Amino acid sequence: MSRDEVRALLAAPGITTWCGRRDTAMLTVLYNTGARVSELIGIRVADITLAATASVRLHGKGRKQRTVPLWKETAKEIRQWLKYADLHVEQPLIPNRSGLPMTRTNVAERLNLAVSTATKMCPQLAGRRISPHTWRHTTAMHLLQAGVDLTVIALWLGHESPVTTHGYVEADMGMKERALAAITPPATQHKRYRPTDALLQFLESL
Repeated sequence: MSRDEVRALLAAPGITTWCGRRDTAMLTVLYNTGARVSELIGIRVADITLAATASVRLHGKGRKQRTVPLWKETAKEIRQWLKYADLHVEQPLIPNRSGLPMTRTNVAERLNLAVSTATKMCPQLAGRRISPHTWRHTTAMHLLQAGVDLTVIALWLGHESPVTTHGYVEADMGMKERALAAITPPATQHKRYRPTDALLQFLESL
């Protein structure tokens, strides 16, 4: 997904209802962390740190835990959600209406609803099947496009090896075009650089 599509999806739930605020927090945390759905629904309020360096503790596969930093915008969204919902430390960060953790099906349904709403603002989403896995893949791709090292992305996503991460971060067309621009076609003659007289005089004066 493009960044424009992500922005449209994050704005789709709105903040005028309890579910809208909850879904906005849910999608924001998912995009920031690249968490699996099982990790998302396992987050408790106690797993959130909103100090100077905000972060969230995720409980991954095999009882493994990792800590992912949060953007200031994500931390702000979480603060607003916690205050609005009046959640306590042992409650799930993203609960259902009954206060219990959401299920995988709940998360997928709420994401589908956000896609449906966002399509009105972002027509290119029409007909797209966007799953929580797509959301996770998007986080990985955007980290890669920002120049983040593959090993760091592997740690971010909770992969044991960067080899696993390769499945998420296949280069997109934009990255391929930049790579292409960085090299010279074989048939192209290299031009020898000829410095100007002014540059030569400056170098001689050093």
